[in-house]
Amino acid sequence: MIKTQKHAALELTEKQNLVMETLAKSKRPLGAYSILDALRDDGFKAPLQVYRTLDQLITLGMVHRLESLNAYTVCQLDSCASRNSQSASFVICEMCGLVEELAHSNVEGIVSRLLTNFDFRPTKTAIEIRGVCASCQS
Repeated sequence: MIKTQKHAALELTEKQNLVMETLAKSKRPLGAYSILDALRDDGFKAPLQVYRTLDQLITLGMVHRLESLNAYTVCQLDSCASRNSQSASFVICEMCGLVEELAHSNVEGIVSRLLTNFDFRPTKTAIEIRGVCASCQS
């Protein structure tokens, strides 16, 4: 069973645990089919099993879907699970694939002020800034 500091009291199903371990071991975000390939010997037989498990982990605030990459990554912030947020912000290096999650409060505050001008209430926000990380710039 995977227990991170922020999810210490959360018990995962066997399938959830396998997907979390696969994502946690990966140095890059993974697509559902890559997860399926990695877990075929562990009882995953169809993409639907992976997608259902990923949806459950997203609901628990443990995983995020990176829209522009059509891939999934483990949540890096303590606040996601406690807020059950449908909002996430990331920087993504186009050279090495590094993904860093940005603190929600900073980004959400700015976006909220912008959306107020349009009288618009978002149901989901995914901000992905793509570029080159400091290591790849060197």
